[in-house]
Amino acid sequence: MAKVTYHVVAHDEGFAYRLGAVYSEAFATHEDAVRAARHAAGAQQLADGDAEISWQDEDGNWHHEHADGADRPVTDVVDDIDDVR
Repeated sequence: MAKVTYHVVAHDEGFAYRLGAVYSEAFATHEDAVRAARHAAGAQQLADGDAEISWQDEDGNWHHEHADGADRPVTDVVDDIDDVR
């Protein structure tokens, strides 16, 4: 089973959560970003129907995959903010 880790980070004059190289929208407060990351992580663990997913990588190449709705990853949230002002 795959493991997915969301990282809460400083971003765009606020805070965001990051998965790999992809950032969420910016949040005004650290607490809002942590709450949103936990919500995203929880939602990703919910089983759903199968789906066809298309996504573009950083080189501009498109990928197409079949996602089994019952094959959900283990998720985690890591707070990378050492000092919240």
